[in-house]
Amino acid sequence: MFSSNYTLYGDMSRRVMNALAEFTPELEIYSIDEAFLNLAGFEGWGLTDYARAIRSSVKQETGIPVSVGIGVTKTLAKIANRLAKKTPEAGGVWNLVDANDIDDALARVDVGDIWGVGRQWSSWLAGQGIKTALDLKRADARKIRAKMTVVGERIVRELNGISCLPLELLLAAKKGITVSRSFGTLLSDKAEIQQALLRFVGRAGEKLRREGLMAGRLTVFARTNRFNPKMPCYARMLSAALPWPTDFTPELVGPALQLFDRIFKPGLTFQKCGVMLTDLALAEREKRDLFKTGNPERQARLTTAVDSLNRNYGARTVHFGYLGGAKPNGHGTKGTVRHVRALHAELHLGGIGLPLQPHQFRDPQSPAVLECRSDARCRRRRA
Repeated sequence: MFSSNYTLYGDMSRRVMNALAEFTPELEIYSIDEAFLNLAGFEGWGLTDYARAIRSSVKQETGIPVSVGIGVTKTLAKIANRLAKKTPEAGGVWNLVDANDIDDALARVDVGDIWGVGRQWSSWLAGQGIKTALDLKRADARKIRAKMTVVGERIVRELNGISCLPLELLLAAKKGITVSRSFGTLLSDKAEIQQALLRFVGRAGEKLRREGLMAGRLTVFARTNRFNPKMPCYARMLSAALPWPTDFTPELVGPALQLFDRIFKPGLTFQKCGVMLTDLALAEREKRDLFKTGNPERQARLTTAVDSLNRNYGARTVHFGYLGGAKPNGHGTKGTVRHVRALHAELHLGGIGLPLQPHQFRDPQSPAVLECRSDARCRRRRA
C-alpha cells in the first residue's frame, strides 16, 4: 500500500517545475507531473541535447526521472513523450522536430493513445479505419470535425504540424481557497474544534502565500453528521469582510474565531468544519491600508521563513503557537514543535527564508514545444 501524501506530491511537483523553469522563460504547468516548455530560440543548442540536459538537471536536483518529448505542436510533443517513455533505447528523450521519419513514429502510436481522443472516439475512429496517429493525420479534418467537433479537427491539424493549442502561461485566477476536513470522531468540545479550525486557517494562509494572493473575505462553516437520524442536524456558514486584504495568518485568526463563536452550539457533536477565503487579489498589486497596524515587511519575512522551513522539513515543523500542538483524537503531529518565539530571534539575527518572486511570461509563438512528464510519482510506503 502507498500513502496518499498530497502535500509531498505537491512539494515534489513544485521542485520539478522550478527546475524546468531554469531552461525557458515560457512554461505551462499542465498537471502535477506534466509541463510544456517553449523552446523557441534554443534550436542552436541542438534540441535533443538540450532536452537531455533538462532531463539530467531535473534528476540531479529532485531525484525524479522524467521523459521528454519534443514536437512543433503540443499534440506531437505528447506523442514524442510517449515514445520516449516506451522506448528504452531512446534514453528518455524523443525529438519529432528534427526527425525525418515523423510518419514512421506516428504509425507506431495507437489512435486511442493520442492526447484528447479517449476511449469513446477511438472506437468510432477504428470503425472508420483510423487505427493509428498516422491514419488520423491523413484523415479529412472536416469529416472528423462533423463527428468529433472542433476538438477533433484541432487534433488532426496538430498532427499535421499546425499549432492550435498555444501554451497557457498564466494560471486562471482562483476565486477562492477552501480548507476543511471531517473529524476522525465526532467532537463536541469547543476548544478541540477551534484547534482544528485554526489549523485549517494556517493551511489556508500557506496556500494564499504560495499563490501570491491576498484575501479580502473569510468564511467559516461547521456541521453535524446529517446522516445520523438520532442526532440533531445542524449546519451553518458565516462570512465577514476582512479589515484589509491580507495573507498574514495571524490576521485571519481573529475573524475566524469570532465567526466560529457565532456558529458553535453547546451540546451538539460536530463532524466537520472549515474555512474559505474569497475576494482574492494578487499580493503584488494590493495596496496597503494606511491604517493597518504591524510591519508588512517583517510579517512577510516571518511567513516566508515559516513556509520555507515547513516545505523543507515537513508540514507544521514550525507554526504559530496559537495554532496548537498535538491534534485532538489522534489527529496530532508527532514530534517536537518549534514555536514562533524562537523563530523571531532567528529572523532578527539571520534573516531566514528566500522570497519567492512570481514569474512574468510573454505570449508564445512556439515553433518547438517540449513536454516533460514525471515517470515516477513520489510515493511513501506505509510501515
